[in-house]
This record gives sequence, structure tokens and C-alpha cells, in this order.
Amino acid sequence: MSTPESRQKMAAALIWVIPALWAGNYIVARSAPGVVEPYTLALGRWSLAGALLVLASRTELWRQRGHLLACWYQYLVLGTLGMFICGAWVYVGARTTGAMNIALIYSASPVLIALGAVLWLGENFGARQAVGVVLALTGVMHVIVKGQWLALAAVQWVAGDGWILAAMVSWAVYALLQKKWTSPLGSTARLAMICVGGVVMLLPFGLWEMHSPQTPPWSVRATGLVLAAALLPGLGAYWLYGWSQKIIGASRVAVTLYLAPLYAALAAWGLLGEPLGWHHLMGAALILPGVYLVTRPQASS
Repeated sequence: MSTPESRQKMAAALIWVIPALWAGNYIVARSAPGVVEPYTLALGRWSLAGALLVLASRTELWRQRGHLLACWYQYLVLGTLGMFICGAWVYVGARTTGAMNIALIYSASPVLIALGAVLWLGENFGARQAVGVVLALTGVMHVIVKGQWLALAAVQWVAGDGWILAAMVSWAVYALLQKKWTSPLGSTARLAMICVGGVVMLLPFGLWEMHSPQTPPWSVRATGLVLAAALLPGLGAYWLYGWSQKIIGASRVAVTLYLAPLYAALAAWGLLGEPLGWHHLMGAALILPGVYLVTRPQASS
């Protein structure tokens, strides 16, 4: 039988796997253009992951049917934020921006989570966190403008970065709402219902893409991308994130997410041949310490 101490140790070890799994999603995103459309990929990803989760938690879901009928809107909202926006919009953005940009922009999400916790949930916020916010957000902008602060007019703005920014904000709201809306469901059952909400929102967009004349024909490679997205950054990362957050708290889980740029940079360089620019390195040098300052626990008095 597992004990609270053993679960704490297991969660503390597994959270280091989460950013590696999400980094895999950036590789899928960059591999998808010309193979499978964004909303179709997100729909396939969350339909498969959701079906497996619903099957695994069907007894608990039936037992909690009263809660589900009363709070259905929460799962629809969470599915929209976590699976529709954070899913499909990342794939839309990946058409025009690189995996390293995606990872670096996303790595600032704990900063927005901390800001939201202050403004929305009434948590404390000191001078150290304020410095961290400035550093992290400056780093994000440094990546977006490609380090060309003195020649902003000459910067070729990439639409994909805007999509990723929107997805990053959506992820912060998703994390905060999960904390605000307590649920009697376990990690698996809760994620299953969030997937259902996401699939409901994705379905009309996916069907529209499937019937579009510009959509490439379905292929073995498209199937592989859907399976990879569903099982690794989908089922694996989201379940581990939700379970670990319940065991050791949101702030400790969020801290490890700033490893995603390192994992993604190595994967993008090794698998996709993406060049690592100085603006990526400088952005990481600003974002990562900023996230650390924001999310480091307050010293006890």
C-alpha cells in the first residue's frame, strides 16, 4: 500500500518527466504541417486520450454523475482552455514558428499562474516575485523580437508566436481554474471529463478541416503523429501534471516546466535541425531565473 510519504517521493521524481513529454508535443507540432491539420490533430489526440481515460475511470464517473450534471460547465471551460486552445492553437502556431520559440514562450506560464494567484486567489506577492515577472516577460519578448530591440521596425513578426502567446495565457487560466474549482474526482476521472469538454469544442472545427479541399489525405504518418500526441504529451503529461499537483502542490510542479526549453532545444536541434540562436539563449537566461524567482517558496519566518 502506498503511503503519503511514498506518493510525495514518487510525485517529486515524476514531475521531471513532465517537461520532457511536453517537449515531445513541440516536435509533433513542427512535424504536422502538410501532414495533418491543427484541429484534426488536436481532436484525434484528445479523443483517443479521453476515450482511454473514460474507460479507466468509468466506475468513478458513474458514481459521481450528480456532480458531473451540476458542474458540467466547468469541464467544458477547462476543456476549451486546456485542449482546444492549448492543443489546436499550438499546432496552428507551429506552422510559422519554431519548437524552441514555442518552448521558451510557454516556459513563462508559471509567471502568469503566480500573477493570477495573487490577483484572483489572494496569494502573497513580494518584491522578489515582481523582479521575476519583469525578467521572465522580458525574456519572452526578447525571443519574439529575435533580440532586435533597436531595430523593431525591421523585425519580421511571426504570426505563430502570437498563437503561442495566446495558448500560454490560456494554460495559466487553465491551471488557476483547476485550483479554484475543487473537484471530488480523482486525477484520472477529472482529466477524462476535461478531455470530453475539449473534444466537444474541437469536433466542429475538426470536421470542417476534414472536409476542406486543402486538407492533405490521411496517411500512416498522420496516424503516428496523432498517437504520439495522444499518449505522450496528451495522456502522459496532463495526467502526471494533475496527479503531481494534487500531491505536492501547483507551485512545485510549475517550477519544473522551465526545463521544457532545454528538452525542446535539444530535441529540435537533434531531430528537426533547428538552429539555436543567440536570442534563444538570451531569452532563456532571462526567463528561467525569472520563473525561479516567482515560484520559489517564501522563506518561513
